Amino acid sequence: MYKLFLTLRYLRSGVIAYFAIAAVALCTFLIIVVMSVMGGFLDKLKFKARGLLGDIVVDNAMYQGFPLYDDFIAEIKAWPEVIDATPVVYSYGLLRFPQTEQTALVRVVGIRLEATYRVNAFEESLFYQKYYPGTTHLGEQRQPRLGTADPMPVYDSDGRHEGDILRPVLFQPFRDALAQFCEAWRNAHNGEEFAGPDDATETLLDDFLREQGLPPIPGVFELKPEPGEADETGNAYPGLIIGREIVAKRDKDGRYKRHFFYPRGCEVLLALLTSQFDTTAIKQPFRYADDSRTGIHEIDSQHVYCDFDLLQKLIYMDEAERAEGGGTAPARCSQIQVKIADGVDAGELSDRLQELYQSYVQDARLDDFERNLVDRIEAMTWEESQMHIIAPVEKERILVTILFGTISLVATVLTLCILYMIVMQKTRDIGIIKSIGGSSAGVSLIFVSYGAAIGIVGSVLGLVGGFYFVKYINEFQQALIWIHPALQVWDRSVYSFDEIPNTARTVDLIRVGTVAVVTSIVGAFAAARRAGTMHPVEALRYG
Repeated sequence: MYKLFLTLRYLRSGVIAYFAIAAVALCTFLIIVVMSVMGGFLDKLKFKARGLLGDIVVDNAMYQGFPLYDDFIAEIKAWPEVIDATPVVYSYGLLRFPQTEQTALVRVVGIRLEATYRVNAFEESLFYQKYYPGTTHLGEQRQPRLGTADPMPVYDSDGRHEGDILRPVLFQPFRDALAQFCEAWRNAHNGEEFAGPDDATETLLDDFLREQGLPPIPGVFELKPEPGEADETGNAYPGLIIGREIVAKRDKDGRYKRHFFYPRGCEVLLALLTSQFDTTAIKQPFRYADDSRTGIHEIDSQHVYCDFDLLQKLIYMDEAERAEGGGTAPARCSQIQVKIADGVDAGELSDRLQELYQSYVQDARLDDFERNLVDRIEAMTWEESQMHIIAPVEKERILVTILFGTISLVATVLTLCILYMIVMQKTRDIGIIKSIGGSSAGVSLIFVSYGAAIGIVGSVLGLVGGFYFVKYINEFQQALIWIHPALQVWDRSVYSFDEIPNTARTVDLIRVGTVAVVTSIVGAFAAARRAGTMHPVEALRYG
């Protein structure tokens, strides 16, 4: 009992103990913030990567792709573990905007749009598909233009009539699709009217519509030069979905400023590299059908998406007669993305998928070159396929945690110094305890308990402070920006995510708290040993 009494008494006895508690709390606070922010960043990156690829990726890492993908997909879709699968074709090319003469090197992705919606979260990344559901497709299309409706009166703030204006009207089916979205918005927001996209800056048209009390028109549409009904213009070309970082600039507040000269449906040109060893580029005009923001900058600034069958044909990966040996060469794809059922072991299933595909090596439709393509196929989980992105972030997280952990050793050293000083100050107490029968082990235990108490109190304070700091870290940043814009830490024009990751995981809190207490106890051992070996006569004489 005397051990607990003295431990609590020493804990409240002086300011010096509060310094030790503050050191433990500060170190715990720092490590929790670092682990939560870095861990949250990694978790979001994994979430985005998985949403873009599906659960399992089948690939052979060769530009020529691999054949028999339709046979494989038809076979695995009968498995209960597989929900759906879709092939993908990859190529590279130069994207050119005739309006601005801007040219960008891009990776071209051929997809089956509806199947891609079912396999991964690509649909959630699309801008126009969100506000005009059902209007985004990769088939041939022309450029929609805004028309004008009957004149409507305009009044000033005093209610006086200033004149009439022509109200802009969307081309069908965009008009009905936007009305459908606005109705769903009202139902989901207790009757609140849709005021415009949160992730896009206002255009001149938005300002005009808001001034007149009219609903917004998300995105950019070309306006007809003369009054009249909405229509379409230009030749019909295939649709192209473009990475948002290519067609819009992100501001520091996280919203995208859309270029007025890139309206929905405008013409763009793509020069493609083929799968053959040929320096001749294939040129194809497209219509800007939508833009995609996956949240991964390397993808949103470099990728464009077109129809799978079209790209396959353009780069000579479709079914064709063989130049040598006769017969027909099967069509090829670059990758297969697979969505699996909940609870299925992705690693085990990927091994089965790889074994199945490589069994096609003996298929009589293949020549030696195509058998080699099939033999190189690997089936990987989404995490394995993106390890080149995930692994560096994981290593950075570990490195930063180690660095801050090393700095936090100051708590151990400080606890040791403070306890050693207290032992020197409490020699009289030690002498009295020993003279009335207290054992050396009992005296040592007092100071070990004291170190544990410092660790517990300090870690609890640090964990609570770190948890709430991480939880409200974005609000703290907004407060700093309000004080001065130069204090903005998380620049949304640089980082892919809209907010600083702010998830403090329970397992991290437990681990950090446990380590804080253990290091405090370790720091108390030297002082406890000194107190335990002190002779009672000397302690009373010099105390």
